[in-house]
Amino acid sequence: MVNSSKHVIVGRFGNGILGRFMAYVGPAILVSLAYMDPGNFGTAIEGGANFNYDLVWIVWLSSLMAMLLQYISGKIGIATNRSLAEIIRAKLKKKFIIPYWIGAEAIIAATDLAEYLGTVIALNLLFGIPLLHAAVIGAVDVLLILTLTSRRFRLLEQIFMIFVSIIGIGYLYEIIVVEPDIEQVVYHSFVPALNDRSALVAVGVIGATVMPHALYIHSWLTKRRLPSKHSIRDKRELLKLHRSENIIMLTIAGLINASIMIMSAAAFYGSYQVVTIEDAYMTLIPLFGSLAGLVFAITLLVSGISSSTLGTIAGQAVFEDLLSRKGSKWLRRIITRFVNVIPTTIALLIGLEPLDILVYSQVVLSLLIPLPLIPLILISKDKSIMGEFVNKRITTILAIVFAAIIIAFNVYLLYSL
Repeated sequence: MVNSSKHVIVGRFGNGILGRFMAYVGPAILVSLAYMDPGNFGTAIEGGANFNYDLVWIVWLSSLMAMLLQYISGKIGIATNRSLAEIIRAKLKKKFIIPYWIGAEAIIAATDLAEYLGTVIALNLLFGIPLLHAAVIGAVDVLLILTLTSRRFRLLEQIFMIFVSIIGIGYLYEIIVVEPDIEQVVYHSFVPALNDRSALVAVGVIGATVMPHALYIHSWLTKRRLPSKHSIRDKRELLKLHRSENIIMLTIAGLINASIMIMSAAAFYGSYQVVTIEDAYMTLIPLFGSLAGLVFAITLLVSGISSSTLGTIAGQAVFEDLLSRKGSKWLRRIITRFVNVIPTTIALLIGLEPLDILVYSQVVLSLLIPLPLIPLILISKDKSIMGEFVNKRITTILAIVFAAIIIAFNVYLLYSL
């Protein structure tokens, strides 16, 4: 329950520090799926199988950048009681709103393509359903979850907590089974290695971690934590809770993200040719047992369903806040979900490799990151918008540095193509 009494968050866990944190927790749990969605599976498997541990550093860097930028996004929601998309709409000239919205919709479409494809592949691996049939079955997963939770958003957050736990426990098991070279993991965590061949995957890793739709949705999620009548003190307390949740949940998500690439490097590099997600699944079974393959497929399925749900919610939030219109949530959800059935089915029919589609979709996301990223930085350092919650100078500097790194990687990739 949210109120504006002595403590802004009071729940069944009590009104102590831990009780208030447990009552608040939720926004960063949903956003954390951006670190472990099927796009991460695709880029991490590609990176580990082809470049060993060389790109582990880019996973840590991407996770660190995402953690700071997600913190800023969530802070904007608390400080202004508006989402990032709402503020962008207010600042843009009217003639630019529709083009900007079209760009944001392209982000949502590219995001959902990867998530949806992950679900399709997982259904194929787990149950032997042909990809084309799985493409139809997979289209209803998000609609089912949103039906069950349409009146209880808190229930959706709790379901996501279970999903994150399943993926985390699954990859803890995978890491234990494959026994990675810890010395090499540590070395490549701090010593960068990059060349023209690995640049595409590196940019894909960034796009799979610092996800544009997550930058939009975090502010929308945190503003919902504010009571209808709130004070500056309420905002200060919520900001503390947001900071703690952001650090804890996104650190866990970053560890899971890194473990996907580490597992891939330890299991596949050098000895086995893994060019598809199916190859990864089929290679794990004879090497480490059927349980390892089963865990891999289950985590992929959970990842696809949960991240697709988040993408659908993000699409609805961006549509309403950018265009200042209330549309049919179910119509929007159906369109968002089914719009990718057609291109995915065509891609499968013409024989495109799903792993390649996953990697390239994440590259597209990385190239589109500046769309929400630049406004995020400009808004969060504007005292007239943020008030006392305006970014500290060091926060703005780090955000600018991270934005410059992301853009530099994109330029490097385009130059090397």
